[in-house]
Amino acid sequence: MSVGHTGVTTPAATTPVVSCAEECGVRDVQDRLGDKWTVHVVVELAAGVRRFRELQRLVPGISQRMLTLTLRRLERDGLVTRTGYPTVPAQVEYELTGSGHSMTHLIKALVDWSLDHRGAIAEARAAYDARGRGGGA
Repeated sequence: MSVGHTGVTTPAATTPVVSCAEECGVRDVQDRLGDKWTVHVVVELAAGVRRFRELQRLVPGISQRMLTLTLRRLERDGLVTRTGYPTVPAQVEYELTGSGHSMTHLIKALVDWSLDHRGAIAEARAAYDARGRGGGA
């Protein structure tokens, strides 16, 4: 590429808002928040302690297996605690940890951003599709 071309496609003298020069752990957080069910489960747990079946009812479409995997991953990451009680049948409750509760602020910010921008995103998608560019690269 020519120097002139690079100047056109690369903004001059901009400072990135976020930088992650070395391994900063963002991939782990992205993997957790980016899966299909984590945000839904965290939102339900933000309201308080929940039993497994209660969570399954509150998160429409989640299977028992996916809820189990999601809760295990959240527990492994230190975002959820699991408390089992020796009853018949066994009773298990899940609760957000301090770190889990702090993550709800990120989720709220993402929800707020999406609400503020969904109209503009819908318009941009419609304009893109109208240009016939919706089928690929």
